Amino acid sequence: MHELALCESIRSIIDEHAARGGFARVARVSLEIGQFACVEVDALRFGFDVAMRGGPAEAAELHIETVPASAWCMACARPVTIGQRYDPCPACGSHQIQVTGGDALRIKSMEVD
Repeated sequence: MHELALCESIRSIIDEHAARGGFARVARVSLEIGQFACVEVDALRFGFDVAMRGGPAEAAELHIETVPASAWCMACARPVTIGQRYDPCPACGSHQIQVTGGDALRIKSMEVD
């Protein structure tokens, strides 16, 4: 379950920002998770609660926004949205596409007290 390792990394980032920013409590953490990020959201939610214990984000609300996958079609030279890796371009049917987004997890924002 790599989601717990992801949550531990999120915890480290939050702790670092709390130390630099001088805040003691995080009320809300907003994440963006790409459609192709290979993250199980339910496992991440569970891991978040476990990893945040005893830290500034212990009681934080977790908000998750799913980011659709985007790609660049080399054949028709346009950005497209795709549903799965290796899908053809929805505009021209070409398989010459490169994923350009929707494959990452990032902390979008934190609300602190």
